[in-house]
Amino acid sequence: MKYLIGLAFIGILGSLGWALYFMLKDGRDGRAKSGGMARALTVRIGLSVVLFLCLLLAWRLGYIQPGGLPVGK
Repeated sequence: MKYLIGLAFIGILGSLGWALYFMLKDGRDGRAKSGGMARALTVRIGLSVVLFLCLLLAWRLGYIQPGGLPVGK
């Protein structure tokens, strides 16, 4: 489960880097904007939603347990 979560975070960060690249490069030197930044941010949102749903499912199935702070200390 830790590997799946790590891969999802790497994918989210990669998508943010991809959006940054398109933000800096598109529309310069007379070129038209390609819409790559919007596509990259859409991928990031999709990966974030899938990660959240996978975490909820893993919690519900008992693969992961919440480990908050002890109460009253």
